[in-house]
Amino acid sequence: MAAASDEFFRSTPFLEAEGVTHTLRIETDDAELLAPLIVRAIGEGPERDAISPYGYPGISVSRDASDIDHSGAGSMSDASIDPGDVDFSPTRIVSVFLRHALVDPPLSGTRERNVVQIADPGLPRKSRGSDRNQVNRNLRRGYELRLVPGPETSADERSAFLAAYEQTMRRTKAARRYFFSAAYFDRILSSSRTWLALALAPDGEIAAASILAESDGYLHYYLSGSVDAHLRDSPMKNVVSGLVDFAVERRLPLNLGGGIAPGDALEEFKRGFANRELAWQTSEIVCDPAAYARLSAGGEAGGFFPAYRAS
Repeated sequence: MAAASDEFFRSTPFLEAEGVTHTLRIETDDAELLAPLIVRAIGEGPERDAISPYGYPGISVSRDASDIDHSGAGSMSDASIDPGDVDFSPTRIVSVFLRHALVDPPLSGTRERNVVQIADPGLPRKSRGSDRNQVNRNLRRGYELRLVPGPETSADERSAFLAAYEQTMRRTKAARRYFFSAAYFDRILSSSRTWLALALAPDGEIAAASILAESDGYLHYYLSGSVDAHLRDSPMKNVVSGLVDFAVERRLPLNLGGGIAPGDALEEFKRGFANRELAWQTSEIVCDPAAYARLSAGGEAGGFFPAYRAS
C-alpha cells in the first residue's frame, strides 16, 4: 500500500478504493519523490507494469528542510528529474504510466494529455446566458441544491448518486472501467476532503449529483451523473453552478476536467462555466526497454501507452 497523505488523491480512502498496491520512490541528494501505483500482471506472462490510480494523484516531493528557499523555491517543479537518469531496474517492472497533479510536474519529459477546464475565483466569473437561464428556471420550479460533506452522506443519498451515475455511464456508452461499485463510492465519500452535491427535483428526488474533492490546491468535480427522467431540465447545470459558488467561498479554483475527446459535447458543457484552461500532463516511462520492445512487437499502438496494452 502506498504512503498516504492529507490530499484527497493520495489519501487512504482514495488509495484503498482504487486498489493501490505500491509506492514508487525516487531518491535524490536532497529530495524524495513518492507516487502511488497499481502494479499489474501483463497477460499470462511473468512481467508486470504499473499505472497511477484514477484522477490526479501526482507525485509528492519531500525535501530536506535545510535546502528549501522559503521565498518561494522548493516547489514540486524544482525537483526536475529526468526519468531517463533513474535506474528503474530494482522495480522489476516493464513500464509506468503516471498521472500528474495540476501543478508543474517534478519529472521532465511529460506529455500533455488533454486540457481541463478551470473555474478560477481569482478571475471574472464566466457563464453562458443560456446556462444562467436554465439554472434560474429550475430554481423557480422548485429545484434545490444540497452540498453534504462526504462522511455525513446517508446510505440513501449514496445509493441515489450511484443510480444517477450508472444511468449516465450507460447513456454515454462508457467503458467498463468507468463503472464503479457502491463500495468504491462508500470508501471515497468517507474522506473528509469530499462532498456530495445533490440537485433535488421539486418532488424531492435526486435529479443529478456530483462528488467534489479537494486536493493539491484545487476543488475537483470528480464523478457525476444525471437521472434519465430529469435530463430535459439539465439539473447538472445547477450542480456545477453551485460548485462554482462553493469554490468562490473556499477561494480555490474548481477543476471541471475535460471531455472524453477534445471539443466534444462534455468539454463544451464544462467550458461554459470555466474562465481558464490548463494542460494536464502524464509521464510514460519505459523501465525495461528490452522487455517493452519484445511485448510491443507487431502491435499497432496508435499513440497508446503502453503499446502492448493497446488492444
